[in-house]
Amino acid sequence: MLFRLAGDAVLLLHLAFILFALCGAVLALRWPRVVRLHLPAALWAAGIELTGAICPLTYLENDLRMRAGQQGYADGFIEHYLLPVLYPAGLTPAVQYVLASVVLGVNLLLYGWLWLRRSARR
Repeated sequence: MLFRLAGDAVLLLHLAFILFALCGAVLALRWPRVVRLHLPAALWAAGIELTGAICPLTYLENDLRMRAGQQGYADGFIEHYLLPVLYPAGLTPAVQYVLASVVLGVNLLLYGWLWLRRSARR
């Protein structure tokens, strides 16, 4: 039971990381120091998608689930949990490029808006 709970916790952490990588720039409006954590997270997320690699959190979650007697999964977090909802046909390199572009595009827009807002204050 403990391994199952730990696997669920890693799943939630993984989802939180993805949301932070995608939209963490919004937090920089309130807490500017968040940028120091967010930029590497966003670059990591985009890099994982561009290279087709699997995030280490996926391996950790699978290990915990197997120790709990559950079945792990062979693909990555996005492919296993999010793509069946968003893209039922499966993950292709083209889709991964789109996902990476979304991460980078959203963050460029948010940081651009943040920069314009700060420039206007000066």
